[in-house]
Amino acid sequence: MPTTARAYVADSAGSPLRPGTVERREPGDFEVQIAIRFAGICHSDIHTARGDWAGVSYPIVVGHEIAGIVEAVGPMVTRHSVGDRVGVGCFIDSCRECANCRDGEEQHCLAESIRTYNSVGRDGLPTAGGYSTSIVVDENYVLGIPDGISLAAAAPLLCAGITMYSPLRNWDAGPGKRVAIIGMGGLGHTGVKIAAALGAEVTVLSQSLKKQEDALRLGAAAYHATSDPATFEILAGHFDLIINTVSADIDVDAHLSLLAVGGTMVMVGLPSKPLTLRTWMLAGFRRNLAGSKMGGIRQTQEMLDFCAARGLGAEVEVIPASQINEAYERVLASDVRYRFVIDASTF
Repeated sequence: MPTTARAYVADSAGSPLRPGTVERREPGDFEVQIAIRFAGICHSDIHTARGDWAGVSYPIVVGHEIAGIVEAVGPMVTRHSVGDRVGVGCFIDSCRECANCRDGEEQHCLAESIRTYNSVGRDGLPTAGGYSTSIVVDENYVLGIPDGISLAAAAPLLCAGITMYSPLRNWDAGPGKRVAIIGMGGLGHTGVKIAAALGAEVTVLSQSLKKQEDALRLGAAAYHATSDPATFEILAGHFDLIINTVSADIDVDAHLSLLAVGGTMVMVGLPSKPLTLRTWMLAGFRRNLAGSKMGGIRQTQEMLDFCAARGLGAEVEVIPASQINEAYERVLASDVRYRFVIDASTF
């Protein structure tokens, strides 16, 4: 029988989130029912709940950084068992048949992957996310969370962590590589930890020096303020890889100038306006400009195993559900170090 889960709901773009409920189906043959313990607050949740992006279907339950415990499984499930520590990220299904899905790149499903919220599931019903006490997901899209990391610290890795791990791995960050991370927020701080653990020399580029101490503590070798014009002179041609995590507009040409010959700048932050750049900044040093989003299921599991083996997790501030609306305002004001995580027992 379907069950009713407690949740926090956005009724419209202009309304605050409120306590409510969401209906969860009984697990099917290959499905897992998860008792959610923690749900991270991603900036994408805010954009969606507040209607910043087109096509939001209200009322909506957001949240795609989910960590919890398996509480029931369908009769054909083999990947997970009751009591397992598990997580769910940005998508919960895909076509499974296209070339990308077969290659473990489900996030690039040619038929479009089914998002954890604001999408339509195989049952034809709107998907509802992690700001709730439970969720039902196909076993193939559920990740195992190893014991080496707490569930609260693991939750943001299901979006922020894999969003940084994927380009770091895909562009071979490691010993001998000089990596710069633009922005020291929810994404950037996980990137610093992961890049340092991969063996890269990590530099943080941020508008001010106010987070310098944190960056160095988390593994950065250097920290520079981009508000200082001297930064671009000192670091010209220095980096093999730059990952931009900020959604605000940046001077693309200036940051491209920091790349060495053959270096790449990867955009994971999504500015609202089109980028402008001089193509000479790419041709001059054979530089590359690329984009990336989260990884597929296989790479996400690899990331969780990597982080747990090294005791890496997000820096979190755990809050009760009653503080979600306040937390949204603090995220927009950059007043969090570095990820809010909701205690699902308070929904």
